[in-house]
Amino acid sequence: MVTSPELPRSAEALLADGTVVTIRALRAADHDAVAELHSRRMSADNQRLRFFGTSSRAAELTADRLSAPPRADFVALGAFAPGSGQLLGVVEAQIDPDDPDRAELAIAVADDWHQHGVGTLLIEHLVHAARARGVRVLVADALADNHAMHKVFHDLGLETRRHWANAEVRIEAVLDETSNDYLDAVEARGSRADLASLRPLLRPHSVALVGVSRRPGTVGHSLLLKIRRGRFTGSLWPVNPHADQIEGVPCYPALDALPSTPDLAVLAVPANQIGAVAEDCGQRGVRALVVLTAGLTRTQAARLMRACRRHSMRLLGPNCLGLATTAPGISLDAEFGRSAPKPGTAGVAVQSGGVGIALMEQLDSLGIGVSDFVSLGDKYDVSGNDLLQWWEHDGLTRLALLHLESFGNPRAFSRTARRVARTMPILTVDAGRSVAGRRGAASHTAAAATPTVTRQALFTQAGITATRSIAELVETAALLESQPLPGTTGTVAVISNAGGIGVLAADACTDNGLSVPELPAPLTMRLAELLPDGSATANPVDATAAPVETLIAAVDALAESGAVEAVLLCLAPTVLGSAESTEETLAPLLALPGARTRPVAVVLLDQREPVRFLDCADGSRIPAYADAQSAARALAHALQRSRWLAQPPSPERETPGCRTTVAAALVEQYLRTHPDGGWLEPPLLTQLLDCYGLPLVTSICCSGEDATVQAARVLARSGENGEVVLKAHWPGQVHKSDLGAVRVVPAPEEQVRAVHREFVERFGERLDGVLVQARQAEGTELLAGVVQDAVFGPLVVFGAGGTTADLLDDRIARLAPLTESDLHAMLTSLRTTPLLFGYRGRPLADLAAIEDVLARLGRMATDLPQLAEVDLNPLICGKDGVACVDARVRLEPRHTPDPYLRRLRRLPDAPGEPA
Repeated sequence: MVTSPELPRSAEALLADGTVVTIRALRAADHDAVAELHSRRMSADNQRLRFFGTSSRAAELTADRLSAPPRADFVALGAFAPGSGQLLGVVEAQIDPDDPDRAELAIAVADDWHQHGVGTLLIEHLVHAARARGVRVLVADALADNHAMHKVFHDLGLETRRHWANAEVRIEAVLDETSNDYLDAVEARGSRADLASLRPLLRPHSVALVGVSRRPGTVGHSLLLKIRRGRFTGSLWPVNPHADQIEGVPCYPALDALPSTPDLAVLAVPANQIGAVAEDCGQRGVRALVVLTAGLTRTQAARLMRACRRHSMRLLGPNCLGLATTAPGISLDAEFGRSAPKPGTAGVAVQSGGVGIALMEQLDSLGIGVSDFVSLGDKYDVSGNDLLQWWEHDGLTRLALLHLESFGNPRAFSRTARRVARTMPILTVDAGRSVAGRRGAASHTAAAATPTVTRQALFTQAGITATRSIAELVETAALLESQPLPGTTGTVAVISNAGGIGVLAADACTDNGLSVPELPAPLTMRLAELLPDGSATANPVDATAAPVETLIAAVDALAESGAVEAVLLCLAPTVLGSAESTEETLAPLLALPGARTRPVAVVLLDQREPVRFLDCADGSRIPAYADAQSAARALAHALQRSRWLAQPPSPERETPGCRTTVAAALVEQYLRTHPDGGWLEPPLLTQLLDCYGLPLVTSICCSGEDATVQAARVLARSGENGEVVLKAHWPGQVHKSDLGAVRVVPAPEEQVRAVHREFVERFGERLDGVLVQARQAEGTELLAGVVQDAVFGPLVVFGAGGTTADLLDDRIARLAPLTESDLHAMLTSLRTTPLLFGYRGRPLADLAAIEDVLARLGRMATDLPQLAEVDLNPLICGKDGVACVDARVRLEPRHTPDPYLRRLRRLPDAPGEPA
């Protein structure tokens, strides 16, 4: 299918070296630049490789073709340097008129821009545009000695086929929309470009501080002092036209007076000066900005971002605290929080300045050092996704702590986080939880898709540890930073020197989803040998007034037994004997090596700090908590991480037979006649679900009484007990059962007529028709659906269904597309899951059929961003399959950009400029 000739939107993206380029459709004004590119800016040999020979007319003819008015069957894109507007390279694709699934590709890059990734980036954007036009295969002809072209296609990540004919090669690249290899390759290229662009920001060797004041207490002055105290190893150049020096540091009147070009400029100037100063930085060759200034207008923001894009500068902020890095050889503290970060292995990124200050002070008090602290502020450019990729490769960071109030590209963030979380824990505060209501929701699925549910789905799938407060984040970080992970069963041994606190600790473990099992006989016998008479060796273990040395021996016995996967040691101050302090009492514990094969946490009831570290003789540390609930929460988070890591990365579930092109045409046709969108009527709904093989039972829509009787007579043959289901229908209908619009009746004509007349009398002019279905055999009633979140993308919801769906409120959600692991988790995480596995003699449900429905729903929602809501309820699941007896689908006009296409965040528009 070839769609309308809508031009691809302009986008900024990073080349391999971090340079920003603009990718856009070529137009008539580009004619001369295209001709020059193919002539004077390409060597004779490169012209030979491009045109398979030499021709004085080739460049002009190519320019004519590429700059012609747009056509539906032709795409031509160019890469431009945003500062000069110079054309760096072009790519084109001509759709085959005889086979619209195929298009022929050609590409050219200026000689002086080879090896920068221009061609690869252009092809990625062409792949996106070609897919939107229904193209499934790109074809490129190349000479056998065009090694650069062969390497580009080899490295793309697409499935390629080559056909050799003497000195020429035909390359075919298959545009598989579900190819993880291609997404992985795009992601790897994007990550390398990101790292190159972030180096001047996060590892600068020279810093200009613009707007530093002589007045103590101002932001600029405070920042200068912090940078000096932090012993920055590079060059520091304050810029102030009214001062020769500040705090003993020589000042410069302007950026062009600096001894050299700084890697990084930190701006603490008024909002009305930001745009001009940013432009000056760009012209000076600065590659990164930190903008502390808040309160920018749209015009000021747009001017700032244009300067950054034009000069390939990465931007942190505005409205941020700044940043700090403790990397060896750098040691830059350019943020104005109260405490100075200590060197360590935690990467910290926050959106809120207040949260950042609080978090850094708690980490400092606890003794967790940081590799980088980054205040994102208003997050115009640099985001949490960028920092995860940086920490993945920086060689320092082993723990990532995030506070994100918003997500610019959640699906890309999730994909990055899934990969990074395999190598280090990622912790976040689940900010912005709301009580967004379910009142007035038009479907059970929409009612379930609250913001909290959506974020939790992202965190769960990506392996991110989501906490509910800064305190909980720090408590969990203390355990993950210092202790090995537990196994996956969640078993914990609790040992205390006072029975009461052991019971409370055991309750805390159970409250947080951990298990406190009975200990095996050999282990209880060993504990009885170690502990004083009168001790209880069940779990929790009550060691009574045992000396600390004895408690330690018991802890080691528990940790090494294999019977449990974590040990929680609880000490009450009332039985500390003659020791004057807890530290003195714990001295025997701290004199021994702290490293064990199982995690150990300590609860000290007289401890003032919520959490702290106990430093052991071998340099290891044990977290000590003031409250058993805090320790149990931390262990529960560690358990969830362990379980997530135990699941190997899994591919998306394949969904053969989907007719994506047909479905897209149905949606486009509907929205053309319903520009505001709406709920689909049964005939179109049936066609759309059929494109994805979703099991909607046969329904006959009848407009009159006689037609209803005839339909019932036909469908009764396949109905359970010869019965049929009649459903009154009208546009926009919600919750049929609640309205009395559903009846199960035997097939005899008089009863069908009676129900039909009842519907006519009851619903009057609202009644649009009657749907007739064969009654399905009994089974477990389920719900499956989709909601398109404007930010997070499609969310697939699954749970208990039928008329009690909202009452039971037993649902789970995952963001599409769904992997094999996602599907398994959705089937096994409901409270009603036992019903699917033969609970109390019920037949075992067809689990494969349920998974297939969920996977196809996810695929449909991913393919069709206009799919606002889908509600399949109930799905009747039996031992031989799944049948959907009621479905609702709502479409709305929506353009959702490809979340994996490489591009920078779109520039904010100034008032009066096009959106």
